[in-house]
Amino acid sequence: MNRTGKIILAAFSLFVSSQLNAQTDSVMYQRDSAVLIDTDPTTQFFQQGERVTNPGKVLLITKTKKTVKLSSFLKTEEMAYSDHTLTDLDKDGKKELLISNFTGGAHCCDEIYIFKSIAVNKYQFAAKLFAGHTDITPEKNFVYRFGENFGYFFTCYACGYSDTTDQAPVEIWDITLKYNKGKLMVVPGDKELRSIINDNLAKLGEQPYEKLEDDIAQDNGLRKEFAINLAVFYYSFGKNLTETQKLFNKYYKYPDAKKVWTAFVKQVQYIRTQSDF
Repeated sequence: MNRTGKIILAAFSLFVSSQLNAQTDSVMYQRDSAVLIDTDPTTQFFQQGERVTNPGKVLLITKTKKTVKLSSFLKTEEMAYSDHTLTDLDKDGKKELLISNFTGGAHCCDEIYIFKSIAVNKYQFAAKLFAGHTDITPEKNFVYRFGENFGYFFTCYACGYSDTTDQAPVEIWDITLKYNKGKLMVVPGDKELRSIINDNLAKLGEQPYEKLEDDIAQDNGLRKEFAINLAVFYYSFGKNLTETQKLFNKYYKYPDAKKVWTAFVKQVQYIRTQSDF
């Protein structure tokens, strides 16, 4: 369960508890209607991982070169929903310190900090992932999903392009990152991924044009689907904006192409300022 789910579940539990106390003569639940929510891989990773035994003795060097105690870092208002663990991400014999946090707010935002070990009980900032709900795999890779970053891309957050036919585009919404020697690196795409993205964009480009009357109008998710496929391409194939634009121009033939491309570039630039990969 992600941190948003935790907050909602906690509120729901309090509500149920109050109802039970107020109505002791009635049955408030039954086995067949129990709600079971699976724990997501990242939450499970932190819950089951090794913890720092004395956070007050551990020093962090932040991205801004400020030195703070781990205990102080975790007690700040911004880190109210945080967790941490120690693990060797790149199998070099040194354990990295990972801190997860949920920033709060509607549809936002999960973040993960990675600090590398530079001395006994001393860690230096190495990388940060912001938004893009991230799953940590058993191999300790990071699967970074672009849903949050492009949630409101010319549509509502919950809206998405829908195609139930056998020829529907394949959902390609994430990239995989590996940590090595203090850096997060994107796992490069292969010929199959390139082919899938091209095929997806070709199918999307055949859909009817939905004109938006103003800047707050929302489409059926088509532009978002275009943008996320392009984002996966951009990061998976060398962060080449020129090649990404060629792909966009090849398949997006609608009258608002310039506006959509400008919005896409702006969002990619924002991602690059917020996350280190």
